[in-house]
Amino acid sequence: MAQDFVTASKKFGFGCMRLPMNGGDIDFEECRRMVDLFMEAGFTYFDTAHGYMGGKSEIAVRECLVKRYPRESFTVTDKLTMNFFNSEADIRNVFEQQLKDCGLEYFDFYLMHAQGRVNYEKFKRCRAYEIAQELKAEGKIKHVGLSFHDSADYLDMILSEHPEVELVQIQLNYADFDDPGVQSRKCLEVCEKHGKPVVVMEPVKGGSLVNLPPEADRILKNLSGGSARQYSNANYAIRFAASCKGVFMVLSGMSNFEQMRDNISAMKDFRPLSDEEYQAIDKVCKIFKSQNLIPCTACRYCVDGCPKKILIPDLFADMNAKKQYKDWNSDYYYGQVHTQGHGKASDCIKCGKCEQACPQHLEIRKLLEDVAKVFEK
Repeated sequence: MAQDFVTASKKFGFGCMRLPMNGGDIDFEECRRMVDLFMEAGFTYFDTAHGYMGGKSEIAVRECLVKRYPRESFTVTDKLTMNFFNSEADIRNVFEQQLKDCGLEYFDFYLMHAQGRVNYEKFKRCRAYEIAQELKAEGKIKHVGLSFHDSADYLDMILSEHPEVELVQIQLNYADFDDPGVQSRKCLEVCEKHGKPVVVMEPVKGGSLVNLPPEADRILKNLSGGSARQYSNANYAIRFAASCKGVFMVLSGMSNFEQMRDNISAMKDFRPLSDEEYQAIDKVCKIFKSQNLIPCTACRYCVDGCPKKILIPDLFADMNAKKQYKDWNSDYYYGQVHTQGHGKASDCIKCGKCEQACPQHLEIRKLLEDVAKVFEK
């Protein structure tokens, strides 16, 4: 890699989206303790965004980090989010406010936030990528990148159109790695194809890979011979992400001091996963898959003939994820990715072409009704 930042030896970053709270406000005292422990352990990468925690995340970065440590001792990533601009003229105003809120004169990394079908055209129309390059030339940004929530082919298109992008932030964890909806592995491969270092978000899938089903939990416990555990469930998930080729940083959104201490214990002297650990995680993934509501293999034969252009396998993957993890990701992908420019489950006209094409002989029309009931309340 040509980029200077990819040589960083510490792969663990502080994601500032789930900071400790005291009532309705960020607990600055607890946050400062977490920042101090993080920095003392030799980690320096902080990730925030203008909309995180109702606009309070950037303030916390300023109060808990920037005011207390020399500027050269840490790295801050911020993002341009579509909700905060409607025109080209708005972007610089938003950016200057972000610098002010963080108490900084420049950002080490500045990302085009949550790129995908929902907002990429708006970023293009408002010349966001070009303005970011102008800000970089002015010394207000060191590196320009993007964060991404969509399919691998769309990521490939964006990187082809914007080869100047220096890094990509994607959702990656062992549960989503081969998921046909999230496509973590495929997105990682696209980044490798374009030579882009990867920052990982959601390595523990919003906490879903911490509180595992009992059978899966026992598998990871047994890696330590059933006695004192060398790593926590969260540690295994973070180390899985950090072990992936091309990953330069893994973010964790920690909300208390104990979570910070636990994650540091695994990442301070990072060790890639062993063959035994990979095998255990594979077993855990199979347990997750056994809980799927819908045994779809994502062959996609059903998609080609659908008159409503419904991405049936992707909607089924969302349904399965909703059942397994009960988190926000499945709702996001259903509403903001898989039904953008395509039909919703409720758009099905019950022509039956999908069922005729399905090798698994699934009752797709009935299953789509179930999906609509869950996601289109």
